[in-house]
Amino acid sequence: MVPEVGLEPTLCRQNRILSPARLPVPPLRHEWNLTKRGRSIRKLRRRENSLSRLFSVFLLTSRAMQRDEFSYELPRELIAQHPSPHRGDDRLLCLDSQGQLADRQFADLPELLDEGDLLVFNDTRVIPARLYGQKATGGRGEIMVERVIDDQHVLAQLGFSKSPKPGSIIRIDEAADLEVIERNDDMYVLKLAGPGRVMDLVERCGHMPLPPYIERADATEDRERYQTIYARRPGAVAAPTAGLHFTEEILERLEAKGIRKTFVTLHVGAGTFQPVRTENIEEHRMHSEYIELDQTVCDLVKEAGQGGKRVIAVGTTAVRCLETAVQAGKLEPYSGETDIFIYPGYRFRVVDALLTNFHLPESTLLMLVCAFAGKDRVLAAYRHAIAEKYHFYSYGDAMFITR
Repeated sequence: MVPEVGLEPTLCRQNRILSPARLPVPPLRHEWNLTKRGRSIRKLRRRENSLSRLFSVFLLTSRAMQRDEFSYELPRELIAQHPSPHRGDDRLLCLDSQGQLADRQFADLPELLDEGDLLVFNDTRVIPARLYGQKATGGRGEIMVERVIDDQHVLAQLGFSKSPKPGSIIRIDEAADLEVIERNDDMYVLKLAGPGRVMDLVERCGHMPLPPYIERADATEDRERYQTIYARRPGAVAAPTAGLHFTEEILERLEAKGIRKTFVTLHVGAGTFQPVRTENIEEHRMHSEYIELDQTVCDLVKEAGQGGKRVIAVGTTAVRCLETAVQAGKLEPYSGETDIFIYPGYRFRVVDALLTNFHLPESTLLMLVCAFAGKDRVLAAYRHAIAEKYHFYSYGDAMFITR
């Protein structure tokens, strides 16, 4: 912890550990400008915060952060098993740069943003990725589609008592057969045996892939509620949950106030629920996910920075998109895989504020949030949320975090 600053040194890993002493230091996005009244104080504070975060990087100790530093106890009854009766009727816990907390409603969000602020949404669409099938030997099991490779092939996890061998056939609900082509680590490549498109089979026979902490079967309501209202690009097997709270009415109020919005894509994989198994978090290997970010996003982010406005990531997936695309020191269009792992103390280059749900103990998502706002502050906010009976995880309440 940096004395009198309250910031924790951070690291980032994308394929390899980067030495903070060797990281390029891009120019600060926010410059002091006396000619723009009403923006000067905010820009000066951001400059000071950026310098403090930069200073903290060079004060890193050799002690690696341990997984159990991100643990907390959550009463089981606070894990939301269903969405709220009406979309958007959720609570919002606000955490500011001084560690101050405020209990609000999600519908209050437009009041917390300024004209010209930029919201960055993830427009991925959840596919009904959970299939049930039967092997020729009679054994029944589960197929969790991780990724649609092309019209005939998928990458999937298989849950059978005995792992099927290449060449095995799995019958899906008497509707079609999938052939096991090969195994890649804990994933399998499956091919649709016969005519048609494998995505049509998934849409017809699949179930919504609710996370493991929701202890019930998927229901009709999940087809709508485990999906953002702006989802348009199929490919995710888990929802970008911070976006589940938005309604058309809230989006209209944001637009009326002059808050801008843009979209990135990150197809959330099942690995988002993969636990960190190493004690030293730096040894954890992130799963890879596909992302896209175009020139429009880059231009809007640049305009926000030049205007002294905030870039607000809606969810950790939006954070990972933006921070992946700026790893070379400048935000540029990006299309491809990312396995970026953000944990305390990564130096954020794009995101000024974060809207996010509450995350599992010892998870990479919680580590990202702690990197953004400080581990002690975030865990203190979680303790407050538990005491105030907030609902947690995918169908739970949200946080709005500013820096």
